[in-house]
Amino acid sequence: MLPYPHRHLLAIEGLEPPYIASLLDLAESYALLNRQGKTQRDLLKGRTLINLFFEDSTRTRTSFELAGKRLGADIVNMSVSTSSVNKGETLLDTASTLNAMQTDLLVVRHGQSGAPALLAQKVDAAVINAGDGTHEHPTQALLDALTIKRRKGRLEGLIVAICGDVLHSRVARSNIHLLLTMNARVRIVGPPTLIPAEAARLGVEVHHEMRSGLEGADVVMMLRLQKERMTGGLVPSAREFFRFYGLDAAKLAWAKPDAIVMHPGPMNRGVEIDSAVADDPLRSVIGEQVEMGVAVRMAVLDVLARNQRRNI
Repeated sequence: MLPYPHRHLLAIEGLEPPYIASLLDLAESYALLNRQGKTQRDLLKGRTLINLFFEDSTRTRTSFELAGKRLGADIVNMSVSTSSVNKGETLLDTASTLNAMQTDLLVVRHGQSGAPALLAQKVDAAVINAGDGTHEHPTQALLDALTIKRRKGRLEGLIVAICGDVLHSRVARSNIHLLLTMNARVRIVGPPTLIPAEAARLGVEVHHEMRSGLEGADVVMMLRLQKERMTGGLVPSAREFFRFYGLDAAKLAWAKPDAIVMHPGPMNRGVEIDSAVADDPLRSVIGEQVEMGVAVRMAVLDVLARNQRRNI
């Protein structure tokens, strides 16, 4: 295992290929242990992991909770809706409280881009970004990469089409950074209103039609419409969006015959993906993504805890 060089995991951008590969290898070993029903409950024994979620996310929070428990950590889930934050406490006040609790590992999801990075400057704990605004969601990109690698045997040279609401998607940004770093080819596909202005500068191919975007793709990654982040009429209607950009069997036929289908969840069936495609046992790896999420988060908790031990 190559030593992870950072105290926190705040973003994929800037993370070099050897460290990404090392995290994926460790996560693969945890995936195998999980399938065998084996755990390492003494690895984080005596360590405190706090899940601090300012936005709802059952899947990500539960995944981190399960990962921490399998490694033996003491888990605290802080519900912001009932916490002092809702009574006017600032983010920096929260940091002081967390320091007083002697937290070891802090998982943060926040609606504002940069909030986890700000907390990381103020807390003694190792901070993991579980999604901040429209910025990044690093562990999602890692679990997606692990899922792809397990199915395709590699990342390098693959054509990955990321489709839908790229503009508001932190998942898309983290995946773009990771896949390009690992020498995959990335296409983003969607209406002009849902493609970020800086997309071409990121090194991706931009497509506004599903046919050209999916043609010859090895991986088709669908994104949900994030209506809660939209202002104005960026899409005419859900029905119209599905007609042009929703993934169904006819559109999937434009990709390679062995192309896999991914979705970070939660899915809007009949909006960005058809149920028959989402549930296709041969093409869909959506369930495997959830499984790999636990393994990846175990790997991240493991390496950050090791760094803390070295710094004691």
